[in-house]
Amino acid sequence: MRVLYVEDATFLAEAVKHNLEKEGITVDLASDGEDGLEKAVDDIYDCVVLDIMLPKLSGTDILLRMREKKIQTPVIMLSALSEVETKVEHLDHGADDYLAKPFKTAELVARIKALIRRPKNIDSSTLSYGDLVLDKNSATLNGEQLTAKETEIIEVFMKAPETLVNKEHLLAKVWGEDGLGEDNYIETYVSRLRKLLKKAHSKTKIVTIRGLGYKMTDK
Repeated sequence: MRVLYVEDATFLAEAVKHNLEKEGITVDLASDGEDGLEKAVDDIYDCVVLDIMLPKLSGTDILLRMREKKIQTPVIMLSALSEVETKVEHLDHGADDYLAKPFKTAELVARIKALIRRPKNIDSSTLSYGDLVLDKNSATLNGEQLTAKETEIIEVFMKAPETLVNKEHLLAKVWGEDGLGEDNYIETYVSRLRKLLKKAHSKTKIVTIRGLGYKMTDK
């Protein structure tokens, strides 16, 4: 397991690197945004951990450029800014998780492992429902690019169309038994998937069942 950690606070970066390596995780460090982007686009990492506030280039810019280049490596954003709006913004940009500073290394390790477990399960098969075709190999829905998390969530819906899917099930299925996701993560991803369905001119909808969860339907 190899992780890129982009953090300009040298003491923190070295301490986190030491603790991650004790868990058997190989860590490469970058201390500014330009170096971080250069390493990230090599696409050799199992996970990239990005601080948002960086010299030369922000973590947000690195994330956006990675996704523009179709690099789907799982990304965890780190920031002292813990507002929901900041979390939602970066999840919407393609981040897979968000961890507020200060954090415990054990939680970062758990989140890294939870993310790495799941993208590896994506295979070359496709799923179809109504006018939708999900290509899990290329992570596209009717040709529209998805993040790893979006792929997993839409897969859950497409495997159980016309069936109620509650938030707890999605959190467990996509974020694992650790329960590391949050309710607003699900809401953010469902909102983004709805926009993708409209962009694809699909008749399929993800309907909210108030107080219970969601249902995919083409009726």
